[in-house]
Amino acid sequence: MAGVARMWSAPWRLVNLRSSLLRATVPSLTVPSLTFHTASAPLMGVTVEHFEQAKSRLSTLKKDPGNDVKLKIYALFKQATQGPCNTPRPGMLDFVNKAKWDAWKSLGSISQDEARQQYCSLIDSLLAAEGGSSAQVAAKPAGSGATYETLLVTTEDGVTTIKLNRPAKKNAITTEMYNEIITALEQAATDESVITVFTGSGDFYCSGNDLTNFTNIPAGGVEEMAKQGGDLLRKYVKAYIDFPKPLVAVVNGPAVGVSVTVLGLFDLVYATERATFHTPFSQLGQSAEGCSSYTFPKMMGAAKASEMLLFNKKLTAAQACELGLVTEVFPDSSFQVEVWTRLKAYAKLPRNSLALSKQLIRSLEKERLYTVNDAEVERLMERWTSDECFTAVMSFFQAKAKL
Repeated sequence: MAGVARMWSAPWRLVNLRSSLLRATVPSLTVPSLTFHTASAPLMGVTVEHFEQAKSRLSTLKKDPGNDVKLKIYALFKQATQGPCNTPRPGMLDFVNKAKWDAWKSLGSISQDEARQQYCSLIDSLLAAEGGSSAQVAAKPAGSGATYETLLVTTEDGVTTIKLNRPAKKNAITTEMYNEIITALEQAATDESVITVFTGSGDFYCSGNDLTNFTNIPAGGVEEMAKQGGDLLRKYVKAYIDFPKPLVAVVNGPAVGVSVTVLGLFDLVYATERATFHTPFSQLGQSAEGCSSYTFPKMMGAAKASEMLLFNKKLTAAQACELGLVTEVFPDSSFQVEVWTRLKAYAKLPRNSLALSKQLIRSLEKERLYTVNDAEVERLMERWTSDECFTAVMSFFQAKAKL
């Protein structure tokens, strides 16, 4: 995961990080109303329908209710679905997750039933304040099982869609999102869908890693953080390598870092004309990931791959298509209509035939991809603990702060 470095040790960074997170990141906390794959067991006190409707109606709010209310919504949802807070307290520098943890912990031992009732009452009161109808119900796409906070996961007409859902943060990938994507891929691998599609909410496909990932230092220090990051990255990339069905990326805007490198593991990549593709690893003193050190030279040739992976060249959608990273580029004005018309047609093809054919193609290189993934992770773990990486990341953030 590009971006792991000891940036937390710089005093200027701590001040800027604290103020920027409290000002910018907390207001964009993803609230749990935007998740569709949820359990359907009966609830005490409030009905399944009321609780599910409250989650759906939350997305209809026209005004931002403010940080305090959003934290309250988050805490009540956690208490209602998981019970009292029993997770370790986040580190002092992990301001966003610490605020969320404090809000959840403050609910003490109130029952899940009481938390559900308070959650529904709070949503109803917010809608009433805006003059909205408490009976308004959003459509609920099919699906069951895991509940997601950073993704929108839906299944409809033979297509499972995994949408990165942090538009205010350009869909930057948090540690939580890494784990949720792994879970979503595991779920999609066994559901009844024919194809699985990745896309992003808002104007960005994905801006790479969320730098708040790297502010919560474990007791083992930088080395332990590098190990944990390496283990997660290895598992994350392996989920793409092992995915048994056709996997399609619908790149709706700029893509950066790990969201670009794993595209070499997709079966189709459709992009809007305004999309760009950027892997600025050496700029941050780091190295390739997502099996891109193998897939990129194979698809675009060694020289062009080196321009991206070594020298930080940003590709336009048209350039990415010419080099084989993107399957096809569409006008932005008709992108969604054209792509989804095509995907719905693909989803009508025989499911087992597509899956078995995809597995035959992947089987030829699966062991090679495992080896490449392991080698890339080992090299990145070395990079993350190096002085060179630390210096490069600090220089990057100092330049960004001046801007």
